[in-house]
Amino acid sequence: MSVALAQEIDTADVLAPEQPLTLAETGLGADTLSALLVKTLHSGEASGMDLADRIRLPYGILEPLLDHLRVEMLVQVKSAGGMGTAGYRYTLTDAGRDRALRYFEACGYVGPAPVPLGQYASYMSALRSQTRDVYRERVARAFSHLIVEPEMLDQLGPAIASGRAMFLYGPPGNGKSVMGEGIGNVLGGDIYVPHAIDVDGQIITLYDPVAHDAHGSADESSIIRSDTDIDGRWIRVGRPVITVGGELTLEMLDLRYKELSAFYESPVHLKANGGVLVVDDFGRQRVPARDLLNRWIVPLESRVDYLNLVSGRKFQVPFDVMVVFATNLEPRSLADEAFLRRIPYKILAKNPSLAQFARIFEMNCQRHGLNYDPAIVQHLHDKYYIGRKLEMRACHPRDLTDQVVNLCRYHRRATELTPGILDAVCQSYFLDDTQNGATAAR
Repeated sequence: MSVALAQEIDTADVLAPEQPLTLAETGLGADTLSALLVKTLHSGEASGMDLADRIRLPYGILEPLLDHLRVEMLVQVKSAGGMGTAGYRYTLTDAGRDRALRYFEACGYVGPAPVPLGQYASYMSALRSQTRDVYRERVARAFSHLIVEPEMLDQLGPAIASGRAMFLYGPPGNGKSVMGEGIGNVLGGDIYVPHAIDVDGQIITLYDPVAHDAHGSADESSIIRSDTDIDGRWIRVGRPVITVGGELTLEMLDLRYKELSAFYESPVHLKANGGVLVVDDFGRQRVPARDLLNRWIVPLESRVDYLNLVSGRKFQVPFDVMVVFATNLEPRSLADEAFLRRIPYKILAKNPSLAQFARIFEMNCQRHGLNYDPAIVQHLHDKYYIGRKLEMRACHPRDLTDQVVNLCRYHRRATELTPGILDAVCQSYFLDDTQNGATAAR
């Protein structure tokens, strides 16, 4: 069943799922919602309005289900309010509590009603067709919080417009990891994600308050919200930008079944759908890089992925995520030619020029309220980068100015930047491997 869509009235171009008005429009069976009502009441009595708030569906859909549960002697009315049946306070009978325990054994999920997989896939398809134009000025604005050379922006722009995966490679400390934020800014706008998805009666949680930046309260119900034409089972979030590093394993790319609660948690790339997934320090994961790449060969090509339930049932989900492989290693050492062909964009994050380094340094001085003097950067360049043959990295200005502030606080002196203070922090920042006759940056 395809999901109906509505445009959010207060923000243009935000695609929102439309509020269902009937049981059929939810895409869920009466048994599924009845079980959710019983499990919700297991924690204590609640009014009809409270139940609608917790399950995120209009009370008009739940009312006949509650009536049927009363007929079955699973639910009873403890007291009545002044709001019609929506004000009734419902509680479980002894038989209802026994039934709730049986429901919990099958699935322990309690929360907003799930969205059927078909409705979620329809929303993602509509979102993909609504993709904004990517042009030079838009890319420049999106990366304005970073100092990025125009030539690199002109490489990033077409890569982002393609929606395909990319390699960002080059020396460490040049901002590859934070590029995901800029890419997310280019994609722009908010999207909606469901709290949970229903696949043949199995519940998969999708919204993650750690991974998603909710724009509006996650506890806000469809009843009390002003945008009552929007399906309360979904929550509005900023474009997801999720970063995973050395902790990434193949298991994180599959559903995680919670034995005690008997429902599933979405894999990381499903949570990132509609946005960006940055695989940081690619090649340094606990599993071989080729194994991770082989896992994604089909999704990167076909834009769909296949997941498995513990029952063995395999099903298809959208793979509408831009994967950014950020690595300090040479891409050819991580993947063969066949796979590299599937990632057409390989972008080198080079060391900054002196002019770029100075701009980054000035930006970080402003961040700390430090006095900026171009002579300081020249001193740093001549004494360390030339004198000790170090390579400039884009992260050095941030790290050095942080250490300047810490040193001044330690000595209880005014926060300032002088050649002497800079030399003091450089002694603890740059490695001086005199034993081996070599000098290196941290």
